[in-house]
Amino acid sequence: MNTVISRDGTTIAYTRTGQGPALLLVDGAMCYRASGPNTPLAQEMADTHTVYTYDRRGRGESGDTTPFAPEREIEDIAALIEMIGEPVFLYGISSGAALALAAAASGLPVSKIAVYEPPFIVDGTRPPIPADYTASIETMLAQGRPGAAIRYFMRRGVNLPAPVVAMMTLMPGWSAMKKVARTLPYDAAFVTDFEHGRPLPEGRWDGVKMPALTIEGSKSPAWIRNGTRDLARVLPDAEHRTLDGQTHIVKPAALAPVLKGFFR
Repeated sequence: MNTVISRDGTTIAYTRTGQGPALLLVDGAMCYRASGPNTPLAQEMADTHTVYTYDRRGRGESGDTTPFAPEREIEDIAALIEMIGEPVFLYGISSGAALALAAAASGLPVSKIAVYEPPFIVDGTRPPIPADYTASIETMLAQGRPGAAIRYFMRRGVNLPAPVVAMMTLMPGWSAMKKVARTLPYDAAFVTDFEHGRPLPEGRWDGVKMPALTIEGSKSPAWIRNGTRDLARVLPDAEHRTLDGQTHIVKPAALAPVLKGFFR
């Protein structure tokens, strides 16, 4: 297992594959190297890039250190980039896209950034998150109810229908999700400011001065597509792409050519 030590002493586990310019992939909520979209994406990208996937703190083989603060996850990315030893291309998906944006805005050496469907709610195409969204999740976790926290996240955060969420509890991956449910507030820290049905604020990501690409799937819900497009509007140097036939569960084979073209 490859590891780096973050600023607060937390061990961050990572995998390196391929050869070429460095590309660092950032997972979304509850995903990590053994369970998520970025490991198969790394395999698709490895013919043109040296690709780094990692377990965000509190997941997989990475450690965790309390108390949590959003800055710790940015420091984790900083430690990885320092280990890599050169500016990186950065890609993030879902709430990991919001983390990637925060890392790029902080001044880390990022050459280009691409994001896929950050979960921003910028209009009335779906209900905003409740005012006590994060507090409700934290309460459920403190009560030892990770399953309830995940169901609440899927209903109020992701906006999935109740029958779909009920079916998820019967799937093989449910137990793995429960093991990392305690990191749900970590993701919330990067997205809840932008989930209240208002256009994204001008100037929030002015530090993202490098070229940026925002990507959506044509079959994803209108609310997340609209948020992705609005992000392109407020970033200093952004272009936008739509992947025909894709949903939020984007297929690596469909995404990789777009990323290769942008990061070329």
